[in-house]
Amino acid sequence: MSEEKTILHPRNKHRSRYNFPELIKTLPELYPFVAVNSYGGESIDFSDPVAVKLLNKALLKHFYGIDNWDIPANYLCPPIPGRADYVHYLADLLARNNKGIVPKGNRVKGLDIGIGANCIYPIIGLREYGWSFVGSDTDQGAIKTAKAIVAANSLLTGAVSCRLQPNPKDIFKGIVKPGELFDFTMCNPPFHASAAEAQSGTKRKLQNLGKHTGKETVLNFGGQQAELWYDGGELAFIRNMINDSMAIANQCLWFSSLVSKSSNLSFIYKALQGAGALQVKTIEMAQGQKISRFVAWSFLTEAAQQQWMGTRWR
Repeated sequence: MSEEKTILHPRNKHRSRYNFPELIKTLPELYPFVAVNSYGGESIDFSDPVAVKLLNKALLKHFYGIDNWDIPANYLCPPIPGRADYVHYLADLLARNNKGIVPKGNRVKGLDIGIGANCIYPIIGLREYGWSFVGSDTDQGAIKTAKAIVAANSLLTGAVSCRLQPNPKDIFKGIVKPGELFDFTMCNPPFHASAAEAQSGTKRKLQNLGKHTGKETVLNFGGQQAELWYDGGELAFIRNMINDSMAIANQCLWFSSLVSKSSNLSFIYKALQGAGALQVKTIEMAQGQKISRFVAWSFLTEAAQQQWMGTRWR
């Protein structure tokens, strides 16, 4: 019998431990990378980028029906259970504006800031709730790969569009078209403030996995510069996002972003107050021993949100 990870969202498909025999049936090429670990259970070497990518490929095929998924080496290969949690908790946030019912179908439109090469959030959001997505990124390679994933899977084609952000300093400008409406935005912002800090973070991850790290540390968890670090770090990126969101205040029901460092929250709240956000929600999530959260904000009154719901979702 599978043991539930009760800390994940109740609708998260990944609440149980990975069932490797089933995943290997789905994707036989995963088999050579699965072995019994020191605790007597089957697992993979999470410091091996090939093994991690194949695990993701198997999960996406097994749980979400995505037959064709691949990303180039050195691009971020995110842990799917945590990404799914963000999607499900966002669904709960939207339900608050819909009499407690999660709105489903392609009339619900999301914007994924930093879709990356992996296209994970649109895949999960579409397959779980039927939502449509726009994904943006500053990296041409990421956009090219995300477009290829969409084109290679008929389930995604026509429901997910990918747009290149021409100016790395802009978040919404150049992406959101005049008059275009989004029910939510989501983002996993660059965590680190510099390349050196990103390298140090990777060393810590590998040490936590019991791997020796010398002077030359490969970013085994993947990630291009734009995915891993931003001048000023996570806080600077989110502040920039808040400032940019003011220009499209009436074009989005809920803006949101993951916040990795709880110490940044007070500064984010201050920035939101200065921007004139009328509603701010902080939603905590947990994966394993790690506590994460996202902050959501809206420039619409509750009455305006109810009107939005009535015209967009019905």
